[in-house]
Amino acid sequence: METEILRTDTEQDTNETVRSAVGALQSGQLIALPTETVYGLAADALNPEAVESIFAAKERPLFDPLIVHLPHKDAVRDVADIPEEIQKTVTQLIETFWPGPLTLVLPRRPIIPDIVTGGLPTVAVRQCDHPVFHRILRNFGGPVAAPSANLFGLLSPTSAQAVLDQLGGRIPFIVDGGACSQGLESTIVRVQPGEHKPELVILRPGPVTEIDLKKFGKVIFAERNTEVEESAPEAPGMLENHYAPRTALRLLSDPAQFHPEEGKRYALLSYRGQPKDGYLDLHDWDEVVVLSPGSGRVAEAGIRLFHLMRQLDQGGFDEIIAEPVPDRGVGKAILDKLRKAAVKELNA
Repeated sequence: METEILRTDTEQDTNETVRSAVGALQSGQLIALPTETVYGLAADALNPEAVESIFAAKERPLFDPLIVHLPHKDAVRDVADIPEEIQKTVTQLIETFWPGPLTLVLPRRPIIPDIVTGGLPTVAVRQCDHPVFHRILRNFGGPVAAPSANLFGLLSPTSAQAVLDQLGGRIPFIVDGGACSQGLESTIVRVQPGEHKPELVILRPGPVTEIDLKKFGKVIFAERNTEVEESAPEAPGMLENHYAPRTALRLLSDPAQFHPEEGKRYALLSYRGQPKDGYLDLHDWDEVVVLSPGSGRVAEAGIRLFHLMRQLDQGGFDEIIAEPVPDRGVGKAILDKLRKAAVKELNA
């Protein structure tokens, strides 16, 4: 199979691409689409055979649920059965954060096939905030299932070229909508009744942070249960080994514990490139890339994370050493990705 790149450089290009993408979805084909977070691999969510081809192309296990993207806010009631006790909170979250990088895990309606949810009684839903994706979904008119457009477990793609590098020859179409503006997968939240106010359980941290969510209820970070997650994850991105480059990566919590081996080539994924952080002058690195040069802003670091990890992964190094980032805001999402990508984390 030859993978075709569909352009969006001009209005005419975009119009033709939207028509081609909608036709592909209607005929049960796969198409990689740009979102504001990462590129997604989309298929008609109501077509089990089309959805099954997502798992085959990605080599993704069938028990790992997919996110369903909606053409408009009201469509949530077509795919989810929202309990009365959380309806107000769910509505507030949708009105505040959609379209945008917030995914809600809600009880599903029977219209959603089992293969989309991994057999779970819930469905993960969101409305994307990318103009090209939005136009395609509006014209398609129904929900699409769209996990990240990568081989299972590897780095999520934030450009059309990154999709082509991993899935070229496996899928028919990639819509090139430019680089993703957020760079990190959406925040995934389960809303549930609480004793005094609703509880917002963060299953996967992302661009919508704990600070953003706390005025809508009590924010709780889901406790890790590796045995359950590895056999029946509640939401996408919860498996222990994920977001990994092919090159070995180590998240080094204390620079004093780095002991390089003779003859090995090491690259540094630095947070802000500051010598005072203790990593930059630790070793004669073969390459150094910086997530947020000088300023150390976690939002900027999140946008650049997958792009820079991919750059280092193509450098032929023996190991990538990653500095930690602050465990706050978007930093929680970055640390989640680094920990799941790391072969070993050294703690102080």
